[in-house]
Amino acid sequence: MKIILKNTVTIVLFLTAILFIGSSCGDDTPTPAPPEDPCNYQGLSYTLPSASYEYLIPEEDLNTQFFPNASNGPYGNPGIEIAGTDTNGQFMFFTTNVITEDETGAVLSFTIDGVEVPGVTVTCTKAGALVGDEVRYVVHKSGAVIEFCVVIDEVL
Repeated sequence: MKIILKNTVTIVLFLTAILFIGSSCGDDTPTPAPPEDPCNYQGLSYTLPSASYEYLIPEEDLNTQFFPNASNGPYGNPGIEIAGTDTNGQFMFFTTNVITEDETGAVLSFTIDGVEVPGVTVTCTKAGALVGDEVRYVVHKSGAVIEFCVVIDEVL
């Protein structure tokens, strides 16, 4: 009887120690944790299936404006506008009302060097609302890989 009781106490103490260790090693990151992976490129990057080069505009050459109110946002809704010029002088303008993380929707306007790119959808992969916040978008257009990783410059 003494051996059975000793083994039972040992097992209970062992299980208690396992439970205590397991429960005291919690994740200290906030929930939900923001994406920790760095951007592939800080700015605009895209590759078209027909092109042999990657189109890049660094973040410092882009102006990102966040419109939190429907009264002054693009097309009467809250939204984001991103505009900039690359080193070759090609102008890019992007507008969407997709401003919530994991939301997918239409691109209102996407123009590259004066040419409107039609039929484009976008997914917000990281949202922001304040000057200095990073926002990320993945733009979907038949075979093209387009990513924005930018910082909000103005809140209007």
